[in-house]
Amino acid sequence: MSSSMIVPVIDVQGNNFKELWAAMVLAIKTSSFIAIDTELSGLGSRKALLAESIEDRYKAICHAARTRSILSLGFACYKELDNKADRTYLVQIYNLTLLCSEEYVIEPQSVKFLVQHGFDFNKQYAEGISYYKGNERGGDAYGVNMRSLFVELLRANKPLVVHNGLIDMVFLYQCFYAHLPDRLGTFTADLSQMFPSGIYDTKYATEYELRFTASYLEYAYKKCKLQNSKGIEAGGNGSRVFLEFCKYTDNMESYVDYRACLDNQNLDGALNICVQFSAYGWCPNGSQCTMSHDTDLIIQNDEKIKDDQRKKRKRKNKKKDSKAASESCSSPQEKRSHFEGAELDQAVPMSEPALPEHQETARAEPTDATHAFEPGETASKNGNEESQPEAPAEAPGRPKEKKVEGGTHRAGFDAFMTGYIFAYARNLTKNTEESSTAHLVPTCLNKLFLSGKSIPLQVAKSTFSKSSKAHVSKMDYVWGKNTAVKAEGNA
Repeated sequence: MSSSMIVPVIDVQGNNFKELWAAMVLAIKTSSFIAIDTELSGLGSRKALLAESIEDRYKAICHAARTRSILSLGFACYKELDNKADRTYLVQIYNLTLLCSEEYVIEPQSVKFLVQHGFDFNKQYAEGISYYKGNERGGDAYGVNMRSLFVELLRANKPLVVHNGLIDMVFLYQCFYAHLPDRLGTFTADLSQMFPSGIYDTKYATEYELRFTASYLEYAYKKCKLQNSKGIEAGGNGSRVFLEFCKYTDNMESYVDYRACLDNQNLDGALNICVQFSAYGWCPNGSQCTMSHDTDLIIQNDEKIKDDQRKKRKRKNKKKDSKAASESCSSPQEKRSHFEGAELDQAVPMSEPALPEHQETARAEPTDATHAFEPGETASKNGNEESQPEAPAEAPGRPKEKKVEGGTHRAGFDAFMTGYIFAYARNLTKNTEESSTAHLVPTCLNKLFLSGKSIPLQVAKSTFSKSSKAHVSKMDYVWGKNTAVKAEGNA
């Protein structure tokens, strides 16, 4: 069984942005859904980002978005192909290197994380695509720039897919759309109108729909890929996910970064797995940890535990059956506990700990370094190592090995993984509607994951909130009601 693939990611920067503009817009317009990921320059106080009050969390994220910046934006356009077996998608992936033209804060830990995972700051400052934050400034709403690209994304009216995406959405709004509103209710009202086809959070889907043992991005992606591969090998009923990629011409080859997604099944050797990384996708020791951070090995270990649980349950049930047969039929049968016989191998969603000051600063749980609470969000969701719990002391006499962290921490590739999880979850959803207006995964529609909370943030306009003035003006422009965009304040 092999699910290995080579994933082409197109690198976009200032020197080829105009050249690739038409291709990006076409990919957006013709897609079935679009997955997005960001890498940020920092997130500020991790404690504030985990505040008990959701309104307080929103204010903290807004402060981060106004003082920090998006360093890289990745988006993956998934187009479902007709007349293909099962669900086959044509996938086009773009990784945009950006440079905010205003002053912004960049946190040392975010820089460290990004550099460890291959982010090129020299390239960013030399060739990053320039943008400014907040409301429009004159004629900048037109032409080839990031704000215009974001407008094209809104006009395409496609389902938007994120992973642990509240921070992503706040930063996208502030950096490419308008000044953030002061109230969370106003923000969610604006989002619901900006993306009428819906926003889907694969972190929420992984925890509450797929119910995997862990929900950080790399784990969820590889788990979905493994399950899909098993389904293909087993055959039988049920559709599977297949991917196709564009074949790029010679003049495009220099822009393409080919990422290998290799299968590492049946890994041998002792399972010396880092428990912290296994559960949450991050480790306070980082590359210095002597235990394994190999996600394939972690998943293999989880599968082994599940298999052992099944076998143990079977033996237990056999013993019960033999005991019951030997007992007199006249003796009253004892009441069974409500939970007895429950599906023990059903993974329970694991909510992440209230990481004191840990936040993703490099998008992608283990692959985001800027998002909060996802071990990978570079500079936008990755953790602040200084605030992370102290690592246990190493065993005496054990050789200290320096580990190279996985190279998947890039916004473009993270967007691809996010989209794959969504495609897999969509495949499992029994949706009776097949119309173009049917929601792709109805149970996850407009629900953004909230760390430490049992319920998601609903992206909807309530009767007690109204849209911001800047948003109303921008929507008129997006949908062609006005030919100009006025700079407006918040509601």
